[in-house]
Amino acid sequence: MDPPLKIAHLPLDSPFLLAPMAGFTDSAFRRICRRLGAGLVFTEMASVEGLRRRSDKTLHYLEAGPEERPVAGHLYGADPDAFAEAAAVAESLGRFDLIDINCGCPVPKIARKGAGAALLRDPGKIEAIVKAVRRSCRLPVTVKTRPGTDPARPRIRETLRAVEDGGGAAIIVHGRWGRDRHQGEADWELIAEIRAAAAIPVIGNGGIESAGEAREKLRRFRVDGVMIGRAAIGNPWIFAEAKSLLEGKPFIPPVPEKRYRVIVEHLEGLYRSKVAEARIRRRDPARTGNAACREFYGHLAGYLAGTPGLGELKRKVAHLESPRDLLDRVAAVLRV
Repeated sequence: MDPPLKIAHLPLDSPFLLAPMAGFTDSAFRRICRRLGAGLVFTEMASVEGLRRRSDKTLHYLEAGPEERPVAGHLYGADPDAFAEAAAVAESLGRFDLIDINCGCPVPKIARKGAGAALLRDPGKIEAIVKAVRRSCRLPVTVKTRPGTDPARPRIRETLRAVEDGGGAAIIVHGRWGRDRHQGEADWELIAEIRAAAAIPVIGNGGIESAGEAREKLRRFRVDGVMIGRAAIGNPWIFAEAKSLLEGKPFIPPVPEKRYRVIVEHLEGLYRSKVAEARIRRRDPARTGNAACREFYGHLAGYLAGTPGLGELKRKVAHLESPRDLLDRVAAVLRV
């Protein structure tokens, strides 16, 4: 049987992909999402300048284990030569299956550097970046982008041509304009138009809130894949459910004990990462427990959505000193 999605020579076992999200798509979460049915996962966005210099901080962002594969290194920058050097370093790490270029992040500190959504003003530079990465490494190259910065300056067709002419293996289109960030409706009709015009796979992204909606978007708009972002936070089972719906199989939601085991795995993995980061930054690793608990709450609110006792737990998180403290309280809330 043919794979549901293939990017260059890379076959994926599911057309549902985990979106890169700063502060959320840590290594532990990516591993869990892969195990639960995500066909491909992406690292948090990392700087090509930091990677080309082999900065310890940047390399930490790009930590990835074998259980996550296939995994994409998600990079941002503005200079083709820097991208080429960074891609070569990424390939040498031996942990990535493709390189993804960010051409859609609208955050001002990224755009001011000419990176992210700022690249949409110059499709020629996007083509040059894709070509540079292709020359410097053997990994497939994809581009994550948006239709443009605003409706008055659409750039998606020019961007698509730039990616194709540069030798890109796929394009991921977030259907909101850059100025809208994550607000408003994603334009899936426009994504469908791009799919019809493209010679490479097109993955749609934006506004997915449920597994049923992910399956519906895949079928209705005839995209090659669907990327899921915020709906996966605290609900990695969305990938298993979406895949089950697509295959016409029943999906059984996780019981509290199974939900708790995933929470434990995720928080412990995040804590280990925070300890390693503290050492890189020359901070006291003993003080990272509270930071891990506070950062994890964004996930925990999803894991425990609708569970009585979540509000009280939120008030306590800021004062907890270790993951064990938090897990004991989670166990009480879930009654496991």
